[in-house]
Amino acid sequence: MVRKEFMVGEISKLMKNHDSIRNIAIIAHVHHGKTTLTDSLLARAGLISKVVAGEALYTNYEEIEKARRLTIKSADISLGFEYKDKEYIINLIDTPGHVDFGGHVTRSMRAVDGAVLVVDPVEMIMPQTETVLKQALKEKVQPILFVNKVDRLLKELRLTPEQTYQRLLELVGKVNYLIEQFAPPEFVDKWKVSVEDNSVAFGSAFDKWAVSKTIMEKYHITFKDIFNYFTTGKEAELQNIAPVDEAILSMVVDNLPNPKQSQPYRIPLIWHGDMQSESGKAMMEVNHNAKTIIVVFGITYDQHSGEVAIGRVFSGSAKKGVELHISGKNQTQKIQQVGVYMGPDRVLVDEVPAGNIAAIVGLRDLTIGDTLSEDVIEPFDPIRHYSKPVVTKAIEAKDSRDTMKLIEALRELSKEDPTIQAEINQETGEHLVSGMGELHLEIIETKIRDEFGIQIIAGEPIVLYNETIESKAGPVESKTPNRHTKFYLTVEPLPEELLKAIDEGTLAEGKPKGQAAIETMVKCGLDRNMAKNSVEIFNKCILTDVTHGVQYINEVMENVIEGFEEAIKDGPLARQKVSGVLISIVDATIHEDPVHRGPAQVIPAIRNGIYATLLGAGESLLEPKMKYEVTVPQDYMSDVITFLQGKRGVILEIKQDREQVIIKAKLPVADTLKNFSNDLRSLTQGRVLWAMETAGYEKVPAQLQDQIVREIRKRKGVPETPPKPADFLVS
Repeated sequence: MVRKEFMVGEISKLMKNHDSIRNIAIIAHVHHGKTTLTDSLLARAGLISKVVAGEALYTNYEEIEKARRLTIKSADISLGFEYKDKEYIINLIDTPGHVDFGGHVTRSMRAVDGAVLVVDPVEMIMPQTETVLKQALKEKVQPILFVNKVDRLLKELRLTPEQTYQRLLELVGKVNYLIEQFAPPEFVDKWKVSVEDNSVAFGSAFDKWAVSKTIMEKYHITFKDIFNYFTTGKEAELQNIAPVDEAILSMVVDNLPNPKQSQPYRIPLIWHGDMQSESGKAMMEVNHNAKTIIVVFGITYDQHSGEVAIGRVFSGSAKKGVELHISGKNQTQKIQQVGVYMGPDRVLVDEVPAGNIAAIVGLRDLTIGDTLSEDVIEPFDPIRHYSKPVVTKAIEAKDSRDTMKLIEALRELSKEDPTIQAEINQETGEHLVSGMGELHLEIIETKIRDEFGIQIIAGEPIVLYNETIESKAGPVESKTPNRHTKFYLTVEPLPEELLKAIDEGTLAEGKPKGQAAIETMVKCGLDRNMAKNSVEIFNKCILTDVTHGVQYINEVMENVIEGFEEAIKDGPLARQKVSGVLISIVDATIHEDPVHRGPAQVIPAIRNGIYATLLGAGESLLEPKMKYEVTVPQDYMSDVITFLQGKRGVILEIKQDREQVIIKAKLPVADTLKNFSNDLRSLTQGRVLWAMETAGYEKVPAQLQDQIVREIRKRKGVPETPPKPADFLVS
């Protein structure tokens, strides 16, 4: 390979040559070496010096990322390379590895066709390794494997060449086991990784060396030679005879698909329009002369240009002056500027054709997941975040004059990262900010202070619970305040399979669409009549209208849905969101005069009727849980198990790995908020590693529920004693 610096003009020329394009993400567990690896690719493209690669952590653009040496948000960058006398453009996304920022990985998967999975062979497959690989495979993104930090096996674990080889073989086997489990069936065999087909490399991103089949053949080097370099203290020479950038580049070019290869199988998965339509054919063919279709997967802010949308162009070209429809809006907006990211800089280009990633200026009020198209088309599937915010903090501006600035800052932050949720507590006027964990909230606070210059007061972190039921109840009669209209409501728990389908995105929230949604609900255990008459899915709750011959029901349905959503957002037991409930309108008597059945009548009747019915079914609280994988020396095993159980933890598995013990446990988020990290480090004298992943919601123990409910209600400024069903019914 000949190293060559590509300028923007040269990259622009390559964008129309599909064979030369690779859209990839670097994915891994936290601190397994994604950004360090990215440095070497940037050095090869000429953006940074090879000397500082590995130390620069160039794609950690933000000051907070540099200070913490932690990737917090995805970084997009377009790189030019020469390989086997041919020029290539690689649109690369360096993604975060920490569980709190997993939403960035989810969004990036919509934009790419391939992924480089980075794994530390000492830690092996960690929870987030499995999570990010599953996310890639779910979006039909093909993986290749880079086993990083191999030097740790030799220096820290002091393994022999044979032991090292066996451990690496075991790791490749575990990755392939996950591919077998989660890859689309038609790609399982093709996408398994192996040294023989050059889809696996071993090395050290920090020391800039790696071996793969291509490297071994070209430089006539074996793994035994690598071991000899270490034993003779010559490992620094490896970067010249086994360069990591060359190993990764050859794997990416030889194994990962170009847009022409990937879009025919990815488009039917993420877009459910007519494949035989003009738009469908254009996307399947990656036709840059067709009408423009783009999916927004990122939004960022530029102090000069304002909102910048980052999107994958699936057909046509993103260029100045093109007017685009935005999904869900009855208007068109015109592109003012188009660029690509070269490191932290957005560089303007004339156009970004299909198959590439574009930075677009001039479109307002976008949200992540929006479909942008010249013609009105069926929108792409929403980008679904599999983890939900579980921790909240109350934040207010120190100076009340900064309140509007704070609102704007929160609006911008939640646009950039939809896993941030912000709302105003109507009783206290505080801003409630919800995130994936304590670190997520800490980063939000830091950004508000440092980037937006707003001094704030933040409260203690609060856990977000959900309310649900375990039995049926109803029908309950609920009258409008003027008593002219009556609704009869029942509630029952949703089948587990149906909850799983909503969680996994098989069944989309919102108004159920078409026969496919009905069949999914029936397959997952819902009565066919209820499935056919479902009108709204919201926060894993379903509203159905199974009335027969009720006059005017369709005319009030919009207000009925609003009342339903109000009840679900703010449940009756502890003022937490309701989840996992089927709510049915089984009968109704509706006043003939529209004046007597407006929003002020229907919304409270539905909301309060749902409240009364839920309480009648016996509400219970669900609390968020996390799975922890804790690695400690064997001497500390007993103390750590006692510590975890003292946090209401359930031990799932204990296994030995040489002198280390790996303890897998499930813990409630509420019991890990205060001093968990410090206590665990103190207990083990700092000799502990742990990783975590979200584990959904589970029922709060009965003996704790009343106390938690009262604490939440007190904090929210409502009477501590929970209400009774009769409190919500008009007599």
